[in-house]
Amino acid sequence: MRCYLRALLLCTALTFFSSLFVINYLASTLEDSTRRGLNDGESRNTGNVLRKRPGLAGRGAREQHRDRIDSEVEDGSDESSHLAVVACGPRLEETLTMLKSAILFSKKPLKFYIFADDELQGGFQNALHSWPRSVQTKFNFTIYPITFPSGNENEWKKLFKPCASQRLFLPIILKEVDSLLYVDTDILFLQPVEDIWVFFSQFNASQLAAMAPEHEEPRIGWYNRFARHPYYGTTGINSGVMLMNMTRLRETFFKNDMTTVALQWSEMLMPLLQKYKLNITWGDQDLLNIIFHHNPECLYVFPCQWNYRPDHCVYGLNCQQAEKDGVFILHGSRGVYHNEKQLAFRVVYEAIHQYPFGENMETSLLQPLEASLRTTTHSYCGRQSHLFTKRLKQSIASVQQVRRGR
Repeated sequence: MRCYLRALLLCTALTFFSSLFVINYLASTLEDSTRRGLNDGESRNTGNVLRKRPGLAGRGAREQHRDRIDSEVEDGSDESSHLAVVACGPRLEETLTMLKSAILFSKKPLKFYIFADDELQGGFQNALHSWPRSVQTKFNFTIYPITFPSGNENEWKKLFKPCASQRLFLPIILKEVDSLLYVDTDILFLQPVEDIWVFFSQFNASQLAAMAPEHEEPRIGWYNRFARHPYYGTTGINSGVMLMNMTRLRETFFKNDMTTVALQWSEMLMPLLQKYKLNITWGDQDLLNIIFHHNPECLYVFPCQWNYRPDHCVYGLNCQQAEKDGVFILHGSRGVYHNEKQLAFRVVYEAIHQYPFGENMETSLLQPLEASLRTTTHSYCGRQSHLFTKRLKQSIASVQQVRRGR
């Protein structure tokens, strides 16, 4: 009996002390979680706010990139359109002309995220600060260095054009940004940036990015005739103009053909490159086609006049929406802004590039442009140059009206 009582007392004591240990452990764990929550809470809370209000920059992450260059101009508005571009090599003037076109017609504030190699960063800084003060009040900007995951920098840099694949890492780098419009350097806006920004409001619950088709006519399509990898839809997609819901891109688990397990964006990129690097031609655009081939429900497709390229007119007209409403965004792919192959594209670029800020846009931009376009009618694209100015006329008239109302 005594042995039994001793055993019972011993078990009771062990149970008591074990309970104390578990309670202390749980309390410690909860305390650690609370501390982590306080440390991470700003970014988490920001993400929740950002999903409701696209484009709002989270303040908690402003110190994460100490080597970036910030402008002193603050837009102070949640209504800003956020625009990202990646520039390397001889792309300074082309990129500045793209930014200029965005500023000329947009009525809402703009925030630029400029990723540039070391040689170009000073040029951007000097040029943007040299623009008239009245222009600088319309935008602010941040200049970032080109950065790729450590250990794989060379593979990503060699993919297609130098540093072009930087765009794939924007959701990882710009953790404070919810929604973003990425454009190539050879883009020209012929109407306000906020007009394409409206597509974000048309996304359904699963869509997290938006692009235009690579081609509208399968008979001249590249992907459906030559691709050695999966691609989106019938003719693929072109990534020169890309709306990105960054929050969804970071949080979504994507289906893929590398594993039966769905992967997040940051987990997927390197395995995808390793599998397809010998089969892709257009670099990061091909990788995006592969991703959305397996996840078509995640993509919103907007019409071709929002990414109008030489392919839409050089072989005859094959962008019906542009024929009806005009060109909204001009994409000078294949270097046509700087060669003699498609002069209609080049004269639009030169007109915007040469236009002096503050001058009357009708007399100093539109009229000289229309005169130059009349000299390009020997080509298919030149004969359709009225499509290049149809929407531009409306944008200029709207800006002039605002100026007169001041």
